[in-house]
Amino acid sequence: MLREKLTGISGILVTPFDEDDRIAPNRLRPIIDRALKAGMHIPVVNGNTGEFYGLTMDEAETMIGAVTEMVAGRAPVLAGVGRSVGDACRLARAARAAGAAGLMVHQPPDPFAAPRGVKTYLSRVAEAADGLPLVLYLRNDAMGTKAIADLCSVPGVAGVKWATPNPLRLAEAMAASDPDIVWVGGLAEVWAPALYAVGARGFTSGLINIWPERSMAIHAALEGGDYARARELIAAMAPFEEVRAEEMNGTNVTGVKAALAAVGNDCGPTRAPSAWPLTQTQDARMRAFLHDNGLAPKGTA
Repeated sequence: MLREKLTGISGILVTPFDEDDRIAPNRLRPIIDRALKAGMHIPVVNGNTGEFYGLTMDEAETMIGAVTEMVAGRAPVLAGVGRSVGDACRLARAARAAGAAGLMVHQPPDPFAAPRGVKTYLSRVAEAADGLPLVLYLRNDAMGTKAIADLCSVPGVAGVKWATPNPLRLAEAMAASDPDIVWVGGLAEVWAPALYAVGARGFTSGLINIWPERSMAIHAALEGGDYARARELIAAMAPFEEVRAEEMNGTNVTGVKAALAAVGNDCGPTRAPSAWPLTQTQDARMRAFLHDNGLAPKGTA
């Protein structure tokens, strides 16, 4: 079931915070409900749009349980795990206990991570997961095609979230790996057509928090082979992604949370080192995008 759903949209949920900088999971409920009603295939908790690296382990564990409870079996939940191997294994066990359908394993950010060491890391996480499938979150393909194929050979790996702008390396990795692996476009809607063209299926989305209907329309166009329609739909959301890409991608989550506040689903600020708030210029562009697409309530400009 998870393999099939991976070819759809993996919606990377934000992590809400309250006025005292405490996680406030219940603020996600209307966002999850709308996205699932629109057709989101997989809710993802503790992804980068969820500020995984800004959370404590206790908070990350709590978010897994809370999101799984709110989804309530309507879709398979993918739980992000990572950081030290001990932390990743702890979250893997928590995800299994909470009823998550699989794990999204963040690529270790350690500056001295060796490809064979990452394989050992994955094997440890797979053991802790005790049967839960793993989806690798690959943000750096510099390790090369053979090493990527080696990671895919770890028992339990069901998919790869390909988050590098390198379609040619993706095609090589797909050809070198188990044909049952599901390769997911991990750079959201903007890169989905290029990655689809070499064989990826499905894509991740932060837009799903704001405008799930548009994400679903893009997915439908790509699945139907209508690349022209997909490009047209993606072009209309360019202002949203352009704001998110500024300041070395430091406004990536900032843009999503600012948009959520503007449409009446305030999930609090982002945590440092993410930028907060948007600059006046960025905020004006984001609000113009929301109004132009009928997303923001009247009077929020």
